[in-house]
Amino acid sequence: MRIVAPHAPDPAQLATPQAQKLWKAAQDFEGMALGALLEPMFATIDQSKGVFGGGASEESWRPMLTQAMAKQVASAGGLGIAVPVFNQLLRQQEAQKEAG
Repeated sequence: MRIVAPHAPDPAQLATPQAQKLWKAAQDFEGMALGALLEPMFATIDQSKGVFGGGASEESWRPMLTQAMAKQVASAGGLGIAVPVFNQLLRQQEAQKEAG
């Protein structure tokens, strides 16, 4: 028995390398969207009293940490944004094939 994440496309849709690339792009998009949502949350935290004491170095690394967390959330199923983005990318690809 194969367990499929609740926010994943039908495995049959990922049969081709091109479809797998589109799924990766959709997951990356969801990760970027989640990063944009998480960014303000981290901006409001007072880092000066944290473990690392804040400062310019920590501030410069914070966006990378935010994106890494967002990618992890997206790869674990995310909010479900990736599936409709993937389906739209598939529809656009098929429309281009029909037009071309």
